[in-house]
Amino acid sequence: MTSREIREAFLEFFKSKSHHIVPSAPVVVKNDPTLMFTNAGMNQFKDLFLGEAAVKYSRIADTQRCLRVSGKHNDLEEVGIDTYHHTLFEMLGNWSFGDYFKKEAITWAWELLTEVYKLDKDRLYVTIFEGDDSEGLVRDQEAYGFWKEFIAEDRILLGNKKDNFWEMGDMGPCGPCSEIHYDMRTDAERAQQKGQELVNADHPQVIEVWNLVFMQFNRLKNGSLEPLPAKHVDTGMGFERLVRAIQGKTSNYDTDVFQPLISYISQKSGIQYGVAEQTDIAMRVLSDHIRAVAFAIADGQLPSNNKAGYVIRRILRRAVRYAYTFLNFKQPFFHELVPLLADQFKGVFDELYQQRDFVEKVVMEEEVSFLRTLTTGIQRFENYVEGHQFIDGDFAFELFDTYGFPIDLTELLAREKGVTVDMEAFTKALQVQKERSRAATTIDTGDWVTVNDSDEVDFVGYDVLQAQTEILKYRKVSAKGKEQFQLVLAVTPFYAEGGGQIGDSGLLVSDRGEKIIVTDTKKENGLIVHFVDQLPEEIGAKFEATVDVTKRIDTESNHSATHLLHAALKEVLGEHVNQKGSLVSPDILRFDISHFAKMTYDEIKAVEDIVNAKIRANIPLKEERQVPFQQAIDSGVTALFGEKYGDYVRVITFDDQYSKELCGGTHVRATGQIGFFKIVSESAVAAGVRRIEAITGSKAAAVIREHFELFQHMKEILNNPKDFVSAVTKIMDENGTLKKEIDNFLKERSLSLKNELNEKMEVVNGVNFLATVVDLPSADAVKTLAYALKGAMDNLFLVLGANIDGKPSLTVVVSEGLVKERGLNAGTIVRDLAKDIQGGGGGQPFFATAGGKDVTGLAGAIARSKNFLM
Repeated sequence: MTSREIREAFLEFFKSKSHHIVPSAPVVVKNDPTLMFTNAGMNQFKDLFLGEAAVKYSRIADTQRCLRVSGKHNDLEEVGIDTYHHTLFEMLGNWSFGDYFKKEAITWAWELLTEVYKLDKDRLYVTIFEGDDSEGLVRDQEAYGFWKEFIAEDRILLGNKKDNFWEMGDMGPCGPCSEIHYDMRTDAERAQQKGQELVNADHPQVIEVWNLVFMQFNRLKNGSLEPLPAKHVDTGMGFERLVRAIQGKTSNYDTDVFQPLISYISQKSGIQYGVAEQTDIAMRVLSDHIRAVAFAIADGQLPSNNKAGYVIRRILRRAVRYAYTFLNFKQPFFHELVPLLADQFKGVFDELYQQRDFVEKVVMEEEVSFLRTLTTGIQRFENYVEGHQFIDGDFAFELFDTYGFPIDLTELLAREKGVTVDMEAFTKALQVQKERSRAATTIDTGDWVTVNDSDEVDFVGYDVLQAQTEILKYRKVSAKGKEQFQLVLAVTPFYAEGGGQIGDSGLLVSDRGEKIIVTDTKKENGLIVHFVDQLPEEIGAKFEATVDVTKRIDTESNHSATHLLHAALKEVLGEHVNQKGSLVSPDILRFDISHFAKMTYDEIKAVEDIVNAKIRANIPLKEERQVPFQQAIDSGVTALFGEKYGDYVRVITFDDQYSKELCGGTHVRATGQIGFFKIVSESAVAAGVRRIEAITGSKAAAVIREHFELFQHMKEILNNPKDFVSAVTKIMDENGTLKKEIDNFLKERSLSLKNELNEKMEVVNGVNFLATVVDLPSADAVKTLAYALKGAMDNLFLVLGANIDGKPSLTVVVSEGLVKERGLNAGTIVRDLAKDIQGGGGGQPFFATAGGKDVTGLAGAIARSKNFLM
């Protein structure tokens, strides 16, 4: 069977068992502060396990793309080294929400593996939970009994809590699990050693393919367990491992999931796969990492320098490093794998195929940028190692953190130079960074305290900004040292942050008059959560919930303006424009789009003109709720990549022929409410992504008034010229002429100093030496003088100090001959001397500069200069 047939067989099998087949959620997680990426098939159903959303289908199956590169599930460093770890992988899963339980899950798993996929029954092993006395958890005899119907008892193995008790995290739903393992060793190897001894022992040919989790408990903050009100089944089967087992391969990378990519890499590099370990690892890294990078970008996560974007950039750079170092790709190549991957997943995950050109361009731009950084980092290493016999751990960490060097690459470069790396110091610096990052993102969450047993939450914020309500449950949370509380209300007019729109704030007023300020509103796994700094004295009271009206109205104006902007951009720039991110607040709107060129003035003006024309037309809002998703798509509505839509959606329309989008945010009743629209900036935010910032309404009017007043003031300064532009141009031309005259004067002054300084030159240990403070007003003038002296004098060691606008500067020049023969290095010397002026600097071995804060330290630096020749 091909991999595509294997996937289809899984979905068809569970469809025949009355399961509803759902699409994969985006790999980038939204509305869940505990996760960056989807790392398990159950993530998109988390709210169902937690009882925070109604169950529409009691039986579900899907194939979910998952990414495990951060946090608890971090396989990145193993990827490529072994044959079965991946960054991005597919997880085939079937779920029961309060419907069937262990018997059906076990029976169907056996049926699918042995009757549909025809796996050898004698190579299968299963594990069950052995129990845990410390928590009063008993052995899972129920699962044992069901497995006995299909498999010999000596192949039903007992597993400890680590392997056979699955938990969502430190808190939340959990329960015993039953793993299914497959032994792919040769018959001779199997005869030599029993498979039972190798299950869960990290043997590369005896691997887990499926995990059946039986959700029975909820883990509380204090560590105790309580039974869930309903029992659930959550299964996850690694698709790549399953394909390997069915196709009889010894490596996941030998299957038709990866071989098209590896064959292409091999062909382009001219290196055969399967010949050398290091190049094989490199090809596996590239074929794996392109999947993670491409799908993350397609799902809306662009490479960047923080949070999830940093993770994607790190994966991309790891691939490029392997290509550069071991496959000799010195020019961008990684992006060429995107179209191949997109074709492979067409009809499975179409998000990538539909955006393949955009994703390819983003990857290529990232490659180009990193290859420059890589070259710079290697040069920095070369400069550093010239004066050191030992690579300091902090420097190795700087290469890792700033230039993306893996430590093994630094060690490789060090070995070539015959030096070693201080790995202990490197590891310590890395650990400090991890702890700092963890501390910055850690949220300490308490257990929910139930006030009202009802789970029904009614959001009324589309229609009203005030409502009578009560608290259903609350909990305490702590983040970054700040303690807050979260409330869930039975009825809420507060919009929870989502779709780029910030959350509402406002007031809760109890029937006794107590006021509680709502500082923010967010969604967590589908649950609307209100943030407050204090709990009401009477939790069970009735409350009047009131949204901050001014903030909401201004936010709505900006949100509706983004819809008008999106449509205008498509009209002016082209249909390739798609939203890649947005922020809608009361003060400003930020809109990121896929576009590879800076917008011209005329393009910006055209977009503004279109949007403002739509505002003046006062187009009424057409809002449709609970529209079947496919019906909405068929109607030509704009949907956003990377969003997870349900079976029913909300459609926001401003003129059927102009703007029609799927959206959950709040909007103006008619476009005239927006008032006026003005773009205030357009810039690059990432490769292939432009960012537009704009303002509306009173904010736009204030900015226009400010600019007009500034213009009037400038005209008055220039005596109200008839032609303002010509007047300013004339002043600039005159200023340029004067600047050139000053520059020429400074150059002449520098050259005249050259003759004076030549007379002060002395010979120290066979070297022409001069260290002095010069009276020059600019760094360029000092540089001109330094190069003039260098050109006139061989065998020169020169140190010039200067006071430039009250700030000290140092310039060090060393003749090339002295760099080679005496080992003098201008960069090293200037860093040392800069300590006297409380500053720092650097440069090349023959020319370097430094700046500082303490002008009085110049004399000391000049006096110490001669020591470098002693």
